[in-house]
Amino acid sequence: MDLGLQDKVYVLTGASRGLGFAAARELVADGARVVLTGRHKDRLDAAVSVLGGPDHAHGVVADNADPAAAGQVIAAATDRFGRFDGVLISVGGPTAGPVLTAADDDWRSAFESVFLGALRLARTAADSLTDGGVIGFVLSSSVRQPIPGLGISNGLRPGLAMAAKSLANELGPRGIRVLGLLPARIDTDRVRELDALAPDPAAARAAASAAIPLGRYGTPEEFGKVAAFALSPAASYLTGVMIPVDGGALTAL
Repeated sequence: MDLGLQDKVYVLTGASRGLGFAAARELVADGARVVLTGRHKDRLDAAVSVLGGPDHAHGVVADNADPAAAGQVIAAATDRFGRFDGVLISVGGPTAGPVLTAADDDWRSAFESVFLGALRLARTAADSLTDGGVIGFVLSSSVRQPIPGLGISNGLRPGLAMAAKSLANELGPRGIRVLGLLPARIDTDRVRELDALAPDPAAARAAASAAIPLGRYGTPEEFGKVAAFALSPAASYLTGVMIPVDGGALTAL
């Protein structure tokens, strides 16, 4: 299947590793070019190298919480590759812990990066996108079902999903799509770090796997393929949707 990605240009934030990088790898494999952002230059340089070097990828050191970052990273796409077709907005997970013990500063910090920073990027992208453009958010299964021990994420992700749904309605008349991806237990560094918080990490992973209908954690590659399709012209009639990538773990429709 031709996804129509040849020579398209996408910005992916927080993509020096993890789910963002997995999506970038699949986009590049199908002919797209990508601008990656992250907070560590060495990781970005390594990611660009794996993706085939400067003809295929470009790295920009940026933090989603920085108000200046949105304009910088969107401009980098047109400056480096001459066009801009879409963005996949991903941020690191907020501090783990229950709602009752989360400090005000933890909520503020997470809001600035997870929520406000993501919306700022989406607004900035919308100013530059034309008919056929796409804005994707990497969210979480916590949009539909709270995850134990992730109180801040449970509080912020559903609100961001509803903002994305609103943006889909606002931008649809311009031919710009907006959607979200809802990963659950994907085998990334972040998920392994969360498992390690349990008294018995191996038992925690086994229990989590047993609760997934497919009986295992997903791979970053599996997530990346879904993301690449959702961002591509092949998904041109998908907007305003939240797509679970969870092996069936969510119990709701």
